[in-house]
Amino acid sequence: MTMTLADQAAMTGQDGRVTDEQPARPKRRTFTKAYKAQILAAFDALPEGSPERGALLRKERLYHSHIEHWRKQAENGTLAASTGKPKKDVESEELAALRAENKKLKADTARLESRTSAKA
Repeated sequence: MTMTLADQAAMTGQDGRVTDEQPARPKRRTFTKAYKAQILAAFDALPEGSPERGALLRKERLYHSHIEHWRKQAENGTLAASTGKPKKDVESEELAALRAENKKLKADTARLESRTSAKA
């Protein structure tokens, strides 16, 4: 069977190899707190608007949005060791559970009050 270039392109993985299987979805990178702090320090040490800043981002395969996001995290004190959402602490999880329970209890109370007012 002869493969066309389009067939090869459709079956080429991220590494450029031709395979019979569908390419796997790429994994999202995660960064440690120390790495984020190191990159922020290196980025801020370079002169503003200098080409070295762009070179650093290219070398590390990062975007300027990474720097902006990590800088906000550092200012808020939530510089977590991931690229996603900051880790929830126990108190915020408990607060969310209590709010959900409170909402359920209010709905139950409203339902019971409507039953008693309908009987009266």
